[in-house]
Amino acid sequence: MKVEVEIISREDIRPSSPTPSHLRVFNLSLLDHLIPSPYAPIILYYTSPNSDKTCFSEVPKRLELLKKSLSETLTQFYPLGGKIKELDFSIECNDEGANFVQAKVKCPLDKFLVQPQLTLLHKFLPTDLVSEGSNSGTYVTNIQVNIFECGGIAIGLCISHRILDGAALSTFIKGWSERAKGFNCDQLTKPNFIGSALFPTNNNPWLRDLSMRMWGSFFKQGKWVTKRFLFRNSDIAKLKAQTLGTATSTRLEIVSSMLWKSLMGVSKVRFGTQRPSLVTHLVNLRRRMDEALCPQHAMGNLLWLVAAEKMCDDHDEMGLEDLVGKLRKSISQVDEKFVEELRGDKGRSIMKESLGAISEKGSKGEVVDYVGFSSWCNFGYYEADFGWGKPTWVSGVGSIGSVSMFMNLIILVDTRLGDGIEAWVTLDEEDMTHLEANTELLTCATLDPSPLTMS
Repeated sequence: MKVEVEIISREDIRPSSPTPSHLRVFNLSLLDHLIPSPYAPIILYYTSPNSDKTCFSEVPKRLELLKKSLSETLTQFYPLGGKIKELDFSIECNDEGANFVQAKVKCPLDKFLVQPQLTLLHKFLPTDLVSEGSNSGTYVTNIQVNIFECGGIAIGLCISHRILDGAALSTFIKGWSERAKGFNCDQLTKPNFIGSALFPTNNNPWLRDLSMRMWGSFFKQGKWVTKRFLFRNSDIAKLKAQTLGTATSTRLEIVSSMLWKSLMGVSKVRFGTQRPSLVTHLVNLRRRMDEALCPQHAMGNLLWLVAAEKMCDDHDEMGLEDLVGKLRKSISQVDEKFVEELRGDKGRSIMKESLGAISEKGSKGEVVDYVGFSSWCNFGYYEADFGWGKPTWVSGVGSIGSVSMFMNLIILVDTRLGDGIEAWVTLDEEDMTHLEANTELLTCATLDPSPLTMS
């Protein structure tokens, strides 16, 4: 399908009230330097329930509502209305505002969602994911509102990953949508910018440098392809029944382990032997620390990276139960005691040892198969109602053909009705060809289903 996106306007949406002088410089936390990507792009799609004419006449009102409520929201989420400062250690909260783009899409949204082309999704975003991001002077917040021919709307957000992880992004979207719906002040979600107090950076870039070396060891040249695999809850339950020794395992662990097993199978088909395999998973620390330390709606990148591996000296083919057990063991080690140590005197040595060990395995290059997991599950993105209903679909973006350096990456997202997990899998083209032909995987997952049938 040919999809033309025409930019109609660009403007700065400034906070409705000025940021107090003592809040003008916002220091990033130590863990804000763990994530290498400048953005974690997300797109919210709102189909039109009404006739075309009725809905399209509402578009100007909706645009003004989005801009007005965004301006009010930026007052509370004040770092999001600023610019990234030199050296990437802080945000200049100068009230220059968010980069707000309005675009027209020459296509009905319902038609596009029948079978969305993932390589086109970046057109719905307000900034170039490759060339822009953490450079000094760039916007923290970039938003593009795409108006389709039918009056349907897709809101594309690129907010600096230097200041928000998935849970914090959810808090911002929640606060913005509440403003748009006219909530009273005492009903509004209030952010807690507590990250730099929990994990102060002291303007020392050691974790950023270590993180960049670690992630860089997994980047490789290739032609990258993104596909979606939908795991229904009923199929996840069947997979869980196969893992009798891991009765307490979560949906997330089951799906991740099934994909890990499938990718190990891909490697064996390609290379004729089972190679060492390494997976990493980003873990949300909010629910794994003392509640008194981490208040509700804590902002920042409160994440840590865990790893699980299957080494080449283990010649037996590992079953799903074994892989679930390995992954669960790694994730469960991040508990309240671990977070305490991470924040304490041992923190620096723990971080260096942990990331250094992962980096060392990655530096073996083609000898080790690697895949990184990140989860958007349980963040409530599908609750984002700005006054015209909840989103029909929430998406990331597919790999862009011009990007030759990337790494194997899987993002897990809840479905609209909470009845499954949608896995966004980005792999080298040849690996993806084999994964799509994996019959065991396709018995428990649907390849690239229509978002309209999913919801």
